Amino acid sequence: MPRDIPIGNGHLLICFDKDYRIRDLFFPHVGQENHVSGDFCRFGIWVDGVFRWVGPGWHLDLLYEPDTMVTQVNLFNDELGVLLTCRDAVDFHENIYLREVVVENLRPATREIRLFFAQSLNISGNSVGDTAAFDPETSGLVHYKGNRYFLVGGTVNGNGGFSQFAVGQKNGNGKDGTYRDAEDGILSGNPIAQGTVDSVAALHLTVKGDDRATAHYWLAAGDSWQAVRRLDSIVRRKTPQILIQRTADYWQLWIRKEMPRLEIMPAKVAELYHRSLLVLRTQLDWQGGVLAANDSDVIQFNRDTYSYIWPRDGALVANALDLAGYPMPAHRFYEFCGTVIEREGYFLHKYNPDGTLASSWHPWLYNGQPQLPIQEDETALVIWALWNHFVLYRDIEFIKHLYRPLIKNAADFMCRYRDEETGLPAPSYDLWEERRGILSFTVGTVFGGLTAASLFCSIFGEEEKARHYQQAATEIRDAASRHLWRQELGRFCRMVFRDEQGTLQVDKTCDSSLWGLFAFGLYAPDDPRIQATMQALRQKLWINSEVGGMARYERDSYHQTNSTHPGNPWFVCTLWLADYLTSQAKTEEGLEEPIAILEWVANHALPSGVLAEQVHPETGEPLSVSPLTWSHATFVASTQHVLRRLAAMQACPTCGRSSSVRMHEEDWLSSLYNKTCDTIHGICKVR
Repeated sequence: MPRDIPIGNGHLLICFDKDYRIRDLFFPHVGQENHVSGDFCRFGIWVDGVFRWVGPGWHLDLLYEPDTMVTQVNLFNDELGVLLTCRDAVDFHENIYLREVVVENLRPATREIRLFFAQSLNISGNSVGDTAAFDPETSGLVHYKGNRYFLVGGTVNGNGGFSQFAVGQKNGNGKDGTYRDAEDGILSGNPIAQGTVDSVAALHLTVKGDDRATAHYWLAAGDSWQAVRRLDSIVRRKTPQILIQRTADYWQLWIRKEMPRLEIMPAKVAELYHRSLLVLRTQLDWQGGVLAANDSDVIQFNRDTYSYIWPRDGALVANALDLAGYPMPAHRFYEFCGTVIEREGYFLHKYNPDGTLASSWHPWLYNGQPQLPIQEDETALVIWALWNHFVLYRDIEFIKHLYRPLIKNAADFMCRYRDEETGLPAPSYDLWEERRGILSFTVGTVFGGLTAASLFCSIFGEEEKARHYQQAATEIRDAASRHLWRQELGRFCRMVFRDEQGTLQVDKTCDSSLWGLFAFGLYAPDDPRIQATMQALRQKLWINSEVGGMARYERDSYHQTNSTHPGNPWFVCTLWLADYLTSQAKTEEGLEEPIAILEWVANHALPSGVLAEQVHPETGEPLSVSPLTWSHATFVASTQHVLRRLAAMQACPTCGRSSSVRMHEEDWLSSLYNKTCDTIHGICKVR
């Protein structure tokens, strides 16, 4: 089920589903320790003796306030004659989630209306040994286990606390949960329970006919009882209204720090650009990790989630943030990479937000032989993205401490990890994590990574090392032309691999990731071989339905919905086509088609602006995880590519400058590009 409106601050992340239920609560890392973990927290209302949980039967609008990370949620129930207008926020500084509820009585008579907030937490991912208790000092409810504490509080019109409360056990001994206690409008007042527990608290409002009243609810997260009491006192002293408003103000300031010329784009594209940046921010951990997604529903498919840091996804997200003018989150990611890279110079499959190694399905042993269980594109893309970062921001002191342990270490590995027969990078797993071989995408990224490392070495005065890396990149490019370009297909192949006899075989599948052959500089986008390849991909992978979009590859079975299509449309793959079309545009009219693809993406986002991984090829409904960080990052990057291409078209013929985007490059950097201009198209021209 999609997560329509995630909100967070880098330490505390709250994700809601389409029924406005809290489905994920991460703390103290984004993506690590989900304290709801497969359960959900309900919101209900009692009026005139009738009780309803918010969900089916209600009309729900789950949106955000423009340019903020504050929600704008409308909940209407005709049966009850009430309209609830909610604003949700995670304070930008403190680890406090807040909800403002404006209750509008749509009937002429004065009525008592009771709001019920049900907390069903599984602290640190499981429900064993949890405690829930009433706290007389704060008049709140505290859930805790170990050093994880969560205090919920509330007020009506700024006065008092909860009108009722109850805690109890759930999911055992014939007990559904304490939330059932709310359904008659009266709570038992039980003050403590341990084991597998839940809690409910109520706020009572008296609302005159055709009038409204306001209630506030909050959840504070900390590492001790005293810590959450302190946060509760902050809410009461500053008031929830002020905390919500200061959070809205902060995010409006953050999103308006950089103002590209979005007025030239369709309104939906401009709106989604801002929303994508804010959604990206929710998926970034304070320690530098870039989480792929935090939609725990995917756990039903393989008992695992996307709540991990893949260096590939992280590098592409960091690059998008760099392009958009947000270098600090990218800084933290590159520093994270500098701490987790293996001593031998490569990244393993994926990592947890605290830097520990995450779960994996890539074996160290295959057919009785040891193998390195890596996706080499992950190592290469971090170095490629870091060079692009440096080109834009020239923060030499930041780069200095990453130069040896990250840049040179990774580049030395990429030089060593080569296939002896072909000269290409040695076999590794593909970016889709489904097959092992010498992938065209991986080859493109390794070329980009080695070229980036060569340029870094030139800047640091190590010319011999620079030549060594560039020589390896050149050999890889020549080998790609010999082995990956297939004259019999009239295009590049997806990969080459060895069968059990050691004979080199060709995988002829059309795969959208062949975009990587030009995106990182291996070939120029106007190379006839690239043009032929991209034309074939478009012909084979575009979805011939009213929905449209590009599939990942032919016969893609992941979340397959209709076998007559090559696969489901992915936002990332569709945007790669836009990138190619942008690179081919010679006039402003030539940018109309990639802009139309950007608009296609905006039209298939959720009403809140959230992008899933895929959409249904017939209905356009979101599929797989949502939001997918990679989808939002690619949308930001593709929009920037269009804006920068337009800027180049509008550049002053005298000075070469354009007012369309900010230009950072100096002549001394340009000279480096010229030195290797035939090998770094993706590095220096698409940024």
